[in-house]
Amino acid sequence: MSALALGLLAAMCWGVHDLAVRYISQSVSVIASLMAVLVFGAMLQFGLVVALRDFGPQTSTAVSYAILTGGFYLLAGLSMYTAFQRGPVRLVAPLVASYPVLSVILAIWRGSAVTAGHWLAVIAIGIGVSIVAARSESNEANYPAAGPTIVLSLLAAIGFAAAFALGQYATELSDEFTVSLIGRITAILALALIAIASRKSIWPGMRALPLLCLMGVLDAVAILSVVAAGGLPNAQFASVAASVFGMLTVVLAWAVLKETMASSQWFGCVIAFAGIGYLAL
Repeated sequence: MSALALGLLAAMCWGVHDLAVRYISQSVSVIASLMAVLVFGAMLQFGLVVALRDFGPQTSTAVSYAILTGGFYLLAGLSMYTAFQRGPVRLVAPLVASYPVLSVILAIWRGSAVTAGHWLAVIAIGIGVSIVAARSESNEANYPAAGPTIVLSLLAAIGFAAAFALGQYATELSDEFTVSLIGRITAILALALIAIASRKSIWPGMRALPLLCLMGVLDAVAILSVVAAGGLPNAQFASVAASVFGMLTVVLAWAVLKETMASSQWFGCVIAFAGIGYLAL
């Protein structure tokens, strides 16, 4: 499977995951939701390591990259959830979706060849996602100050770009299953410390567990897909393609929840997928 295909698989998983977040966030706190998602995802990844791989020795460099992957992924998750909680979507989503630019810059820094056409495709994907997100916020209520929301959104973008890049670096030295598991355990431990320090509960309630379990599986498959691209040509394309998950969430909301989509949003979808199509050539 190509890096681009793995990225699209991740986008589909995160698109469904975020649709569930819209529902679950009404009754469960951010920390409790994230903890459940991380734990259920870790259970899946542990099962994969046991079934498909040996617990062989890992290089210190690979383990270090995997631990940093988990830390940055937690930073991205907490920042994005909090930014969306503050809103509006039209401000947060385009900024979070800008992380592929950072991913491509990191790939260039490591010596990957990125053409002008690739840059145009990345920009097209970002523009398309932004157009869809810009029309997804219909509530005109007052929002908190935009400054902290912008900072949180940019922190999420930096977190995603760093987590994906570090995870792919670790995969070059180890295997994607072990790397993803180490990263997820790191995120769980760090989130537990945050919960203790802030005196927040990590228990989401029995009613929310089935949906959170599904969300954990989807999140685990998504991050595993992006990390697994590390050993493939043009690994950065996986994180670029995965960035359309926000757009897919809006489309799924139209298909499942019957939310309206304007003609400009469909135009944004065409632009974004045209960029993806170019990367696939």
